[in-house]
Amino acid sequence: MNWTLLLPEIVLGVSGLIAIVAGVIPKRDTTFPVALGVLGAMLLAAVLVIGQGEGTAMGGQYAADAFTRFAKLLVLLGAAGGLVLSLDWNEKEGLSRFEFPVLILFATLGMMVLVSANDLMSLYLGLELMSLALYVMAAFNRDDGRSAEAGLKYFVLGALASGLLLYGASLIYGFSGTTNFDRIADAVDSSAGNLGVVVGLVFVIAGLAFKISAVPFHMWTPDVYEGAPTPVTGFFAAAPKVAGLLLLARVLQGPFAALAPAWQQVIVLASLGSMLLGAFAAIGQTNIKRLMAYSSIGHVGYALMGLAVGSDAGMRGLLLYIAIYLFMNLGAFAVLVAMRRGGRALEGVDDLAGLGRTDPGMALAMAVFMFSMAGIPPLAGFFGKLYVFLAAVQGGYWTLAVVGVLASVVSAYYYLRIIKVMYFDDSAGAMDPRPAGLSVVLAGSGLFTALFFLFPAPILAAAQAAVAALMG
Repeated sequence: MNWTLLLPEIVLGVSGLIAIVAGVIPKRDTTFPVALGVLGAMLLAAVLVIGQGEGTAMGGQYAADAFTRFAKLLVLLGAAGGLVLSLDWNEKEGLSRFEFPVLILFATLGMMVLVSANDLMSLYLGLELMSLALYVMAAFNRDDGRSAEAGLKYFVLGALASGLLLYGASLIYGFSGTTNFDRIADAVDSSAGNLGVVVGLVFVIAGLAFKISAVPFHMWTPDVYEGAPTPVTGFFAAAPKVAGLLLLARVLQGPFAALAPAWQQVIVLASLGSMLLGAFAAIGQTNIKRLMAYSSIGHVGYALMGLAVGSDAGMRGLLLYIAIYLFMNLGAFAVLVAMRRGGRALEGVDDLAGLGRTDPGMALAMAVFMFSMAGIPPLAGFFGKLYVFLAAVQGGYWTLAVVGVLASVVSAYYYLRIIKVMYFDDSAGAMDPRPAGLSVVLAGSGLFTALFFLFPAPILAAAQAAVAALMG
């Protein structure tokens, strides 16, 4: 067995076990040292991913290539950003417990197993490891009724989605005779789209669509985003969303590439529904976390447009969009976590009133993220949308492209409304000073979003190499 390919996951798994022991032995609070250790483990895992070879391990259940490298680096970046956002916030809210960074670590481990899965069994293992940690994180503020409700809703609906996925996997195994992706691809090619495999694939897509909150499996997203602690919401909107979208791309373009005419119809409908719901449902929201929930559903719709096209250009657009979305989202949630006045966490859009005068730096960063999400050039979000729209037009998916442009115009309303509130409404008072960690995330993601157009080549090259590995 080529176990060296598993080194990034081994490092995270062992670090998680050490962190648990380190957290329970001493009498004093160990949250900050454990969090630093978890960040160090993620950094080491990222270095190992960059130097990782290519091939399969664990009897073909685990695969490593340029696509998995791209996915894992994004996941690790999103997880590290989510952890940094949580440190000061948890302490001020009385949630500073060492279990939190450990949960993020095991969720990240699950995501890394997920994107390297080359078998339905390892896929399910990674999915459940990620999901179980996320359920607990959603309900982490156990004394708050909204947080407990969010965790319960997420758990019940997540269990249903996992059941759908497992049922689909059992159908695929029953009709193809294997759970290995490579052998499923051979079976699909030889049977020219066995109806049983197609039905199983529909259930698998349904299960994964829940994880990325694509319409019509989005119903949990607004309530969970609003109820969960704000740093947890930021983490949910970043790393797991990236992992879920890239896993869906890997499953559909890998073992089921021959069934593209069947699954493309499903992805087109999910993309259209997500873009439209994300654009219109967010308009009346006054809670900024709910607004960001609907915004994330809309962004999933744009990303799925690239997957629906199914071409090399579409997949490159998908990967580029996901990378840009990760930075925009982390930055926007850094602002949400920093929204605190008089020691009290704030969540209303109106709470941002006058921020342009009381904290010009944070207001400017938020304006950059909102303009970018709306797709205003020359910010990074414009290029993300440009690549998926071009791929849709080149592939003849005119309806997707037209609906995408119209949805972007509608969604610009609520992004621009936030900017209007920050710069033109009467000030509601100055925000509390923000910690250094938030400023680092804000500055890093803000600079990436604003200056992406000057240095797009490295990410474009990495996305192209990932697409070449995926599409063969």
